[in-house]
Amino acid sequence: MKDRFSLPEGMIYLDGNSLGPLPVGVTERIGSMLQNEWGAHLIKGWNLDNWMGQPASVGNTIARLIGAGQGTVTMGDTLSVKVYQALSAALKMRPDRRVILSDSGNFPSDLYMAEGLIRQLDRDYELRIVAPEEVATSMEDDVAVAMITQVDYRTGRLHDMEGITKAAHDAGAVMLWDLAHTAGAVPMDLTGCGAEFAVGCTYKYLNGGPGAPAFIYARPDIVEGIEPALAGWLGHDAPFAFEQNYRPAGDIERMRVGTPPVIQMTALEEALKVWEEVDMADLRTASIRLCDLFIAEVEARCPALTLASPRNGAERGSQVSFAFEHGYAAMQALIARDVIGDFRAPNIMRFGFTPLYIDEDDVRGAVDILADILDNRLWDRPEYHQKSRVT
Repeated sequence: MKDRFSLPEGMIYLDGNSLGPLPVGVTERIGSMLQNEWGAHLIKGWNLDNWMGQPASVGNTIARLIGAGQGTVTMGDTLSVKVYQALSAALKMRPDRRVILSDSGNFPSDLYMAEGLIRQLDRDYELRIVAPEEVATSMEDDVAVAMITQVDYRTGRLHDMEGITKAAHDAGAVMLWDLAHTAGAVPMDLTGCGAEFAVGCTYKYLNGGPGAPAFIYARPDIVEGIEPALAGWLGHDAPFAFEQNYRPAGDIERMRVGTPPVIQMTALEEALKVWEEVDMADLRTASIRLCDLFIAEVEARCPALTLASPRNGAERGSQVSFAFEHGYAAMQALIARDVIGDFRAPNIMRFGFTPLYIDEDDVRGAVDILADILDNRLWDRPEYHQKSRVT
């Protein structure tokens, strides 16, 4: 499906786990939306072009990819906002408990949101952070919420969604999953595992573009009891009744906050069309095969690098990370040669493998260039040591 994406000629793009490439058709769809919807219809577009319904319709498309039912996912805002919404709602479900359990592999923004919420509530809540392998065994009877990102953003370590959710429920805790690094990369069954909440972004494997809106899932049987911390206008049961007091919608719509970003949502809506032709199990099989090949090639030809990801494909997401003392400079040298990965402090070179547009020739070609950079110390040029704002 490589021809379904607009990739620069000669580039090997191994960073779709951070920002997906531009899908073919999105540019034209946005142009049409600007001219024929916003331009021609103006405010009528909310009805004529179903802008108001996009969060639900796009949410239903994503629901299929994460193993959730129709009407259980809505779109809007950023992932951090959705984390805040889900976490605050989850804490209210366990008012007699004071611990938010997370792990040291969680993305920092999730932890920052938890810290901020704890300060705001000022009720002696605790953010308890344990090692990733200790999450399931750390579900004690004081845990209100387990807030876990399914894939460690640095190492690619993949948590057992079913097992950890069961451990949380056995302990009486609420389960909140962050799917930022698995939605569109790893098959999952949110309905089957019974997690109460899940959130995720859409600009990585789902290719929605920079700033694409986030999603939030809530288990259908708990929705009517959720008390939204952000009681936004569009989460109201009847926004255009303009009632003075907040009355939440009776379904997942209560997790909407403000006006949906229609241009970004339209780009995402078009980008998601590629998934109509994708079987997630087949995608996962191809992803593991590519990652295994990359590990084998790097270890055979680049002995200075140390594998930081799980060796077993079933235990990692769709990325491979290697540790290297000069990882930042080496990654900049790779990028200068049009092999695009990224760097995560303190020493992680990170590579994402998306079988929609990466094949075995790309893997071998990337390792050819990586080996040349390491063998000839090409990373040691001054320009590759200059730190940019985004790594």
